[in-house]
Amino acid sequence: MPITDMLTRNARDFASETALVEINLDLQDKHHVIWSEYELIENNPAGEYRREMSWQVFNEKANRFAHLLLKRGIKRGDKVAILMMNSLEWLPVYFGILKAGAVAVPLNYRYSEEEIRYCLNLSDSCALIFGPEFTSRLEDIYQNLDQIRLLLFCGEDRPCFAESYDRLVGNCPSSDPDIPITDDDLGAIYFSSGTTGFPKAILHKHRMLTQAAEMEQKHHKQEHDDIFLLMPPLYHTGAKMHWFGSLISGSKAIILRGVKPDWILRTISEEKATIVWLLVPWAQDILDYIEKNPEEVSGYEFSQWRLMHIGAQPVPPSLIKRWQEYFPGQQYDTNYGLSETGGPGCVHLGIENIHKVGAIGKAGYRWKTKIVDDNGVEVKKGDIGELALFGPGVMMEYFRNKKATEETLKDGWLLSGDMAREDEDGFIYLVDRKKDVIITGGENLYPVEIEAFLRRHPAIRDVAVIGLPDDRLGEIAAAVVSVKHDMYLDEIELEEFAKGLPRYKRPRRYIFDEVPRNPTGKIEKPLLRKRYGVLRLVEEQTER
Repeated sequence: MPITDMLTRNARDFASETALVEINLDLQDKHHVIWSEYELIENNPAGEYRREMSWQVFNEKANRFAHLLLKRGIKRGDKVAILMMNSLEWLPVYFGILKAGAVAVPLNYRYSEEEIRYCLNLSDSCALIFGPEFTSRLEDIYQNLDQIRLLLFCGEDRPCFAESYDRLVGNCPSSDPDIPITDDDLGAIYFSSGTTGFPKAILHKHRMLTQAAEMEQKHHKQEHDDIFLLMPPLYHTGAKMHWFGSLISGSKAIILRGVKPDWILRTISEEKATIVWLLVPWAQDILDYIEKNPEEVSGYEFSQWRLMHIGAQPVPPSLIKRWQEYFPGQQYDTNYGLSETGGPGCVHLGIENIHKVGAIGKAGYRWKTKIVDDNGVEVKKGDIGELALFGPGVMMEYFRNKKATEETLKDGWLLSGDMAREDEDGFIYLVDRKKDVIITGGENLYPVEIEAFLRRHPAIRDVAVIGLPDDRLGEIAAAVVSVKHDMYLDEIELEEFAKGLPRYKRPRRYIFDEVPRNPTGKIEKPLLRKRYGVLRLVEEQTER
């Protein structure tokens, strides 16, 4: 069943029930009001800016947008891009594109003007809908977007160069457009992180979207009374594919605009969230906040919170051990995935395997895995190689990039670019990104292993280990360390702490700075290598 049919079914079976709630704690209103879909309701008990949408209204909005696209000449297979922050409008826009038979092209909200233009051109997008946060960026480039036939603005203060989404969809029918959708139809284009240059366009069929939904519900057992708290950006496969479990079960989801730890905890308590997906830094921030504000947190209600799961990066076992001290008995899962595999879940730990924390798990629902050497030959169990993945969520191709497609897809298997090993029980452990391996004096260093060790230090909030050029050793390991705000740490103490590592694995340099992460929680190591590699060259030239 295509995910568009799942939405139609929910609108029929759960018409008046809440599908989505948007909460923005930056917009607290002194009059204690809540905006519903069509009217202002007094006496909002939470006292914050909070909007709701039923399954019926969700489906009607998607239908209206589909009719608008069809009316404006968008046809099956055409690409329609989305450049919006998380909001109540995001998912109905996405589903409206799919219901029109078009291909959804979500764009990273951090893209610069040049990256926006590049991705629109690469994806062959002929329409774009954007929010008010992006008006100034598009103002500089809209005249050079020759392929864009329809430019829609969603929000207030419409710029003169775009048409109003709200006004136009209001005049469109709310009935289903009745465009037949199959698993083999093109569904979406997602973009690679782009941290090593301009991003690649990842083309997926509807089969991937259906697989992601069924897999999420299978892994985390969403039921109709579950409430999912969603915070990561919807343009990325991670947040949306986890929400697909709510789509299958017809259950409520909360879109929280912001990731402050007190906001997260308040929302979980007030909205009675049962499932929360976090990134490692957010989980650390939550624990730090609980420790500093025990009286405030004691008034919150967490008994209904049954599952916390994490993805996007290796999870330090020490973090989960600390988490269980505050949330004993809570279910936990780790999810691994790539945009090329339709997001998280192609490998997952499983809520029954918390004793294997540190592993990313085993092959997910309908997936197969193997670990191979540079020649594509499967390595012995316990040896390090590249993780390869096979399943119904594998991308169709890198759109308009035959060379990269051929390098990544081998006989239906997708080479992940992640180095991994498998233990005697069949659980897979990430070692590092293939491109991030540091070769120092002929030895391979895997930064993830060093990072996991350093994170045990109580004063470290975040850490990234990168390779820097060295005349003698080729490369040396450098640790970029972010210290907790109320604590002190210096290089001498770190060097003493690192003696718990074999000598060749110890960082040769420590840099105290913030660790940059992209919106999906991944450390931007190419940025760090560029920043500190250049600084090192400057230092050497100054010394000379």
